[in-house]
Order: sequence, then C-alpha cells, then structure tokens
Amino acid sequence: MTAPRSTRSLRSRRAEHTADTRRALLRAARTLFAERGYTATGTEDIVAAAQVTRGALYHHFKDKADLFRAVMGDCAQDMAERLVEQETARAESESGDAWTLLRHGFQSFLDACNDPDFQRIVLVEGPAVLGHSAWDALVEEHGYVLLAEELTRAIDEGSISPMPIGPLTRMLASLISEASLYIARAEDHVTARKEAGEVLERLLTGLSRTGA
Repeated sequence: MTAPRSTRSLRSRRAEHTADTRRALLRAARTLFAERGYTATGTEDIVAAAQVTRGALYHHFKDKADLFRAVMGDCAQDMAERLVEQETARAESESGDAWTLLRHGFQSFLDACNDPDFQRIVLVEGPAVLGHSAWDALVEEHGYVLLAEELTRAIDEGSISPMPIGPLTRMLASLISEASLYIARAEDHVTARKEAGEVLERLLTGLSRTGA
C-alpha cells in the first residue's frame, strides 16, 4: 500500500531538515576547528555557530571527536576532488607523459598543504586528535588507487623502469605524506614547501629512465 502524498511530503521535509542540520554542523565545526583548533573549540561554540541544539549535534555525531573525524574526512575529500579536477585539466591542456604529469601532481599537492583548512584540520589537528592511523586511512582512501594507476601508466609508457607497483605505490605515498606533514608543522611554511618540493623532485628524478 502506497503512503499518502502528505505523508511522503512530510518524510521528505524531515529528511531535508536532517540533512541541512548535519551540513550546518559540519560547516560550523570546520570553520571553528580551522580557526581555533580542536581543543579550543567547544561543542557549545559549534551548536551556537550552526544555530542548532546540542541534542541535534548528538543526534548526528557520537561526540566532538566523531564530528571532527567527519570534518577531517570532508576536508580531505574536498582537497582530493579539487586536485583531481586541476590535474585532469592540466592533462587535457598540456602534452606530457604520465610520469611528468604525476610529478606535477605531487607538487600541486605540496602547494595544497598550505591551504589553511587542509593544513590545520587534516595535517596538524587530525593526527594529534585521532592518531596517525586516521591520516593513514585518508591517504589510502584518496591516494593509493589513483597513484597506482598512474604509476602503471608511467611504466607502460617507459618513463620509469618496471618494478612492483604495490611497494612502489606505498613508498611514494609515504614520501608525499611525510613531505606534507613536514610543511604543515614547520614554522616557515613557505620555505618548508620550497625545500620539500626540491627534495621530492630530486628523488623522483632518480626513478626516471632518462634521469632527467
């Protein structure tokens, strides 16, 4: 038996209200965590900024740490999508092999490490609040598959010598991960970004068949 139209409409409005409330909490929490950090941000600050009740917060999230985990995930996903879009556009507009484009992509990611939200929430606060396993999980979720695909292409094109993709992917991902954390934790982020980029490029050049 089909529910009356008025009932379906009510359910739809409730679902929209629930989704709107969750988005408001995530948006408010992201702003506050980026500005103040996790410890200095109270749940009362978040519900006030989101203009919702404390009960609404605990309806959607188990506690402040659970909310932070969701914010960290959203922030990482936003950055991943932005970089994929940027590098896809680059590949369409510029000629170059997969290895060259991948090296450009690595440098673009290091640039992204100085994005205020990404740097504070994902690179600094995230590992401190949730442990390094949370950062490792994000790298695996957003990086490993795409990196493995592009490395396979680079090997197929002859830009780098054939080698096992699994360990190569893990080791390069770890290298990029450590470079990003180095930038985020440095006192001078601009200098750290420049230095990390130079070292990374030297190391990657060593993998190139031409050595150039």
